Amino acid sequence: MELQAEYTGHVEPGGAAARRDLDALTITKISVGPMDNNAYLLVCKSTGDALLVDAANDPERLSDLLGHDERRPRLRTIVTTHQHGDHWQALGAVAGSTGCFTVAHPADADELPVPPDHLVEHGDTVAVGDSELSVIHLRGHTPGSIALVYRDPKGHPHLFTGDSLFPGGVGRTTSPEDFRSLVDDVENRVFAELPDDTWFYPGHGDDSTLGAQRAQLPEWRERGW
Repeated sequence: MELQAEYTGHVEPGGAAARRDLDALTITKISVGPMDNNAYLLVCKSTGDALLVDAANDPERLSDLLGHDERRPRLRTIVTTHQHGDHWQALGAVAGSTGCFTVAHPADADELPVPPDHLVEHGDTVAVGDSELSVIHLRGHTPGSIALVYRDPKGHPHLFTGDSLFPGGVGRTTSPEDFRSLVDDVENRVFAELPDDTWFYPGHGDDSTLGAQRAQLPEWRERGW
């Protein structure tokens, strides 16, 4: 798998993956499919166990992230952030080929092509080898949308937001009630709980930090999207 020379948070559709190296984990980002979906592979350095956030599309390219030699990571878990079809086109193929566990929130589980092996609620944790990700339920984009946060003990938090938070606003909603629910959860469960240096990784497009977005929260609420 071709990798960018440095991690910037931007990947091109069909282009090279981008990898950042943390103390305990590596995070590899790749864009797949016709809707420029981001998929993220997290690998525990001490165990070689891996977790994939959203098997969105292009199962061959996702498998290439793992490599093909004897030292390749072992994919243990796929977490699906929400029920929309562009985020699970490769779920059956990748889960079937690796035998890994699949994880989702129960409110979205029935819409997925593969019944989740594990259901998670707000405040639960999901293991990546010796590390843990905490589940944040963000209600509004879909009933069961979740984000995952890794609190790096030797750095800043890393937050995987699916389609609930992007640079410039929250995810799409279909009613005023859903919008209020989502923006309330994003404000109370994300911005109120995590510091400005939290780096977040959305389901499409470029990364950002909470600090770069925090001042815009009142504007998002005012405009209603």
